[in-house]
Amino acid sequence: MTIDATVVLDIGKTNAKLTLLDTAGAILAEQRCPNSIVHTGLYPHHDTERLWHWLQGTLAAFAGLARITAIVPVTHGATAALVDDEGLVLPILDYESSLPQALAAEYAALRPAFADSLSPQLPCGLNLGLQLYWLAKTYPQQFARARHILTYPQYWAWRLSGVAASEVTSLGCHTDLWQPQQGRFSSLVERMEWTTLFPPLQAAWTALGPLRANPALPGCQVLCGIHDSNASLLRYLQADANDQPRTVLSTGTWAIAAAFGAPLERLDETADMLANVNALGQPVACMRFMGGREFSALAGASPQVCDVADIARLVGQGTLALPCFAESGGPFVGQAGRLEGPSPRTAQEHYALATLYCALMSDYCLDALGAQGPVTVEGSFTDNPHFAALLAALRPQQAVAVSQDASGTTCGGWMLHRWGEVPKMTSAVMPALEVTGLDAYRQQWRALATEAALKMRA
Repeated sequence: MTIDATVVLDIGKTNAKLTLLDTAGAILAEQRCPNSIVHTGLYPHHDTERLWHWLQGTLAAFAGLARITAIVPVTHGATAALVDDEGLVLPILDYESSLPQALAAEYAALRPAFADSLSPQLPCGLNLGLQLYWLAKTYPQQFARARHILTYPQYWAWRLSGVAASEVTSLGCHTDLWQPQQGRFSSLVERMEWTTLFPPLQAAWTALGPLRANPALPGCQVLCGIHDSNASLLRYLQADANDQPRTVLSTGTWAIAAAFGAPLERLDETADMLANVNALGQPVACMRFMGGREFSALAGASPQVCDVADIARLVGQGTLALPCFAESGGPFVGQAGRLEGPSPRTAQEHYALATLYCALMSDYCLDALGAQGPVTVEGSFTDNPHFAALLAALRPQQAVAVSQDASGTTCGGWMLHRWGEVPKMTSAVMPALEVTGLDAYRQQWRALATEAALKMRA
């Protein structure tokens, strides 16, 4: 008997993944491919054609395993497509591209105040409004041809279904385009006369229409889709105790702490603190750093999992990794990462140092947010055997749990197709890692990190 299934298309900044799930949310099949950036042409841009061909081939393979009833796009933020009726009018710009400083200064005079957008001014193209402004100024003829501005999940939904839509989680993701507390477009959109370029708003779980031009998948609906970090939050939005303070630490290329119940008044635009907008349109206090990228920089090209003894050795000898080790975003953006104390000698010690660094950065973000209640770690850091236990040791006042689902983003995508159903949440509360001298190590790390930040801002 052929079973019904949902496909989740999850495009992260580093990798893309297509997952086939049954009606209970169990994974039937999964395929991955690198998400590469093309550095030739007008500017660095996403290789959408390669992803499209991979998607089509993988969908065809999945069609032989189950009856696919829906496809749900889930993607990273800070990305948008300019399209006409035929397709892209310009390549989709990579948000890590360096945009001209003179233009950025010009744009700064137009962007809305932080109090309105809750979107901090970020480097490169992390503010989507700046990307659109640069494209409009640099390629005015192509920009004028655009019929729609589509945030990235909705670009893939449009490409699959032919139906254009806008959606709040991608609009409210440090774009400068949205007012989270008012639930409407920002003054920037009005000033630039972009309002008519954004299609009608749809809920992330809305079925936009059937999959077009694919006779192998009859009856398959394409859902509007969602920003990846918000996909990880869906199960917590639908949980019975969603009015209680809790924090979800979603990890991947970015580590994003989303603190339910934390006051928006604590947000500091100079520290990469912001309000993301959840699938229900509500602002959520967040703080982030490029955790996956920085972990890789510190752990090295061939990481080897460490033992607790490796962590204890680095703590005991005072080996510190001080921020930051990525050029984009985070509370210490602009500072050059450096090591203090004896250098790591083995691959395991490099892994230990990367784990310590990411745990200390996460702890710093949780304090800055005023995070209360339990903390749940989602995503790639759940594969690290020491990260959550180390975070638990740094935060004895909060329970720290590890999600035992393979991917919060994939689960969130599946939930959109079965909106109203809450999957059983499986997580394990981690005992605190016992490391002698960890408190003093934490204090020294914070003192040196914040001292460097103050010097840079002086």
